[in-house]
Amino acid sequence: MDFAFIVTMFLIGFIGSFISGMVGIGGSIIKYPMLLYLPPLLGVAAFTAHEVSGISAIQVFFATISGVWAYRKSGLINKALLLYMGVSVLLGSFIGGFGSDLLSENMVNLVYGLLATIAAIMMFVPKKGLDDIPAEQVTFNKWVAASLSFLVGIGAGIVGAAGAFILVPIMLVVLKIPTRMTIATSLAITFLSSIGSTVGKVVTDQVLYGPAAIMIVASVLAAPLGAKVGQKMNTKILQGILAVLILGTAIKIWLDF
Repeated sequence: MDFAFIVTMFLIGFIGSFISGMVGIGGSIIKYPMLLYLPPLLGVAAFTAHEVSGISAIQVFFATISGVWAYRKSGLINKALLLYMGVSVLLGSFIGGFGSDLLSENMVNLVYGLLATIAAIMMFVPKKGLDDIPAEQVTFNKWVAASLSFLVGIGAGIVGAAGAFILVPIMLVVLKIPTRMTIATSLAITFLSSIGSTVGKVVTDQVLYGPAAIMIVASVLAAPLGAKVGQKMNTKILQGILAVLILGTAIKIWLDF
């Protein structure tokens, strides 16, 4: 690992984790394409889809710990939502993480592209009046929440993501959870999901520990900073940033097929 490689990996980890803390995702929606395309473009490395998903999985685990820690005293983490969606996505991500070793690189990218496309469509659905609901009056369908998170967990485990980039639109559009509560709770759910996908990748030997270690350091530094910025930003701006990121990633993945 030369200096250019270390700097590249650190910057990918820092930028992705800052944005992940700010908009309530694990960061794979940003870091997966950055890891896949930037290192070869800069001539410092070239990772396979399996290696990228392995690095992403272990890095998301640490990025979400930092993000949740920053939100711990905010009162925005919905514990019931965390329980139903967190346990379901954890089970799904275990299955996806183990099963990903049996899929080709094209299939891993296909799953990622499908998840990103569904999430992008959902982010552009109007979400009026969501942020007028007081925290104590927020309700949701528990079985819908659990079922959708389980399916998301399987797909997320395959690509080494924690699935927050599609869980966030589900929470906003389907379950009607206010934006700030969605962001805080999704980080906690993403942390649980990342346990499953990380264990699956480690056990099936899909993790490159050198690059992962560099990105972990960047994540621990950047995610709390992003979370602090996100708590102060207008919710419409946060939704817009997330929508553009997801849409851009979906388009790039499909163009490469």
